[in-house]
Amino acid sequence: MLSKELGEVVEYRGIEGLVAAEVIKDNNLSGEGEGYVTGEIFSIAGIAELSKTTESSNESKYYDNMPALVISSTGADEVTCSVSAIDQEVLAKITGQHYDAETGTLIEGERKNKYFAIGYKTKKTNGDEVYVWRYKGTFNIPEATHATENDGTDANGQEITYTGIKTTHKFAKIGAGAKAINVDLGKDLADVTGFFDKVTTPDDLKKKTETPAG
Repeated sequence: MLSKELGEVVEYRGIEGLVAAEVIKDNNLSGEGEGYVTGEIFSIAGIAELSKTTESSNESKYYDNMPALVISSTGADEVTCSVSAIDQEVLAKITGQHYDAETGTLIEGERKNKYFAIGYKTKKTNGDEVYVWRYKGTFNIPEATHATENDGTDANGQEITYTGIKTTHKFAKIGAGAKAINVDLGKDLADVTGFFDKVTTPDDLKKKTETPAG
């Protein structure tokens, strides 16, 4: 009988720091300003919960009356975020609607389709953090619930869904486009200095180097 020792058992418990940046360019052209380019980082809202599902399918192909191979495909990611009330200017930005800065007014109507990268931190029950960037996706218009005040403590946040796809740009490190990067800080291998100061890509991420003894 084969046995395998079970390592440390952990679960995910904790999420914070939901931020975004508009994807300005995403192509395979060469030259200054081409490739994968994003705008400034901004905060979306306080986050309480995040869940992700991925479209995928597997189909068996038969030859000589036997299953000979399996064809697999992977589609878009659906990332659902439960957040606090989103500032109207931020909501207008991520959903492609109009915001009148002079009057502080969100004007609901036709949308301009925009793509964004999103970043956040998750944590395991052992305290190890995981830093995440998702590189390209769009936001839906979130649902909002407004209820009368009562003597209790009831209040409502918002739920917004981000549909993530793979980049057109092919990153040199993997020779292909990417949906996301997940850096496990518990491994203590990657240099995550300034990780959320910009959208950190696979090509940006470097191995941690030891600091020489002074």
